[in-house]
Amino acid sequence: MPSQRVTPEEAEAHLGKFAIDLASARLNSKVIALSDEFFAAASNLLTPGPPIRKANHFVPTGAWYDGWETRRHNREEADWVVIKLGVNAGYVHGIEVDTAHFNGNHAPEVSVEGVASLDESDPFNAQWETVLEKQECGPSQRHCWLINGLEDKAYSYIRLRMYPDGGIARFRVWGVAKPIFGQDVDEVLDLASALAGGVVVAASDSHFGAKENLILPGRGENMGDGWETKRSRGEHVDWATVKLAAPGYVERVIIDTLHFRGNFPREAYVHAINHPDPNTVPDANSPDWIPVSTKNLVCAKDTEHEISASAGNFNAEVQKTPVTHVKMTIVPDGGVKRLRVYGKRAVQ
Repeated sequence: MPSQRVTPEEAEAHLGKFAIDLASARLNSKVIALSDEFFAAASNLLTPGPPIRKANHFVPTGAWYDGWETRRHNREEADWVVIKLGVNAGYVHGIEVDTAHFNGNHAPEVSVEGVASLDESDPFNAQWETVLEKQECGPSQRHCWLINGLEDKAYSYIRLRMYPDGGIARFRVWGVAKPIFGQDVDEVLDLASALAGGVVVAASDSHFGAKENLILPGRGENMGDGWETKRSRGEHVDWATVKLAAPGYVERVIIDTLHFRGNFPREAYVHAINHPDPNTVPDANSPDWIPVSTKNLVCAKDTEHEISASAGNFNAEVQKTPVTHVKMTIVPDGGVKRLRVYGKRAVQ
């Protein structure tokens, strides 16, 4: 079965353990070609966060919509948009098409295709491969599919088609980046980076900010693109677990609280583990976690907190075995912008 329609809750439960949105604007994904965007820009498809509605708000072309909307009466088979993924190439495990607030003007059907390389000046000559066969869509709802059988296919470009025209609010391509490593095995890399293939596989809470934001490129624009938990009362800690892009030897960790000024954690610390089963997530309470930090970091606002030998707070024992996952714990709660895990790959 090439695809399986699931509920949004089922998609989040399954894909949240090993996938990120490869089409997110926060990964620098971008629209490079399209058939039409008369009523609303196709770039809105890649906007992080849920669509919003402005009832009775009109612009020169008509009612304002937070999404992609084309003209009526398309004489071609379908309208389409070509997206360059923010990663060099990615393995696709799920697709989401959200028609939120499009009711009566939504896309009746959609399909998705992918290609590894593309002449951006002439996308029509590409040998597009089917990622998601034509599927029916309904008004104002999230449509989710798990994608099977493409585990060995890495795509750099994705084409979304809607038949024959209409509107779509958001488009998500859930997957993982294909790791691209150089020949130098001694190169120190950010093994947690989403661009390299890192994935935040679990978190205790993501009430105000998604866990996936921790490993995005750059330091972001505001508090909204970090990880933030709800307020707690009494004894409490929150945590997030990252599967590294490749097993490696950790040398330095950065915990960045940029833009978190009245809601940064009081303290933070880090552990690592060698968990070779790629199909499961390590238990957050497992006794096999190895401390990376020798003492808790006292956190401050807008600060890149460092764990390293030079900072005097690094546990050298962690370098004696390659690790697959890192867990950051914050005390008692709060927000963190980015988590960087620098180290060398463990090469067989």
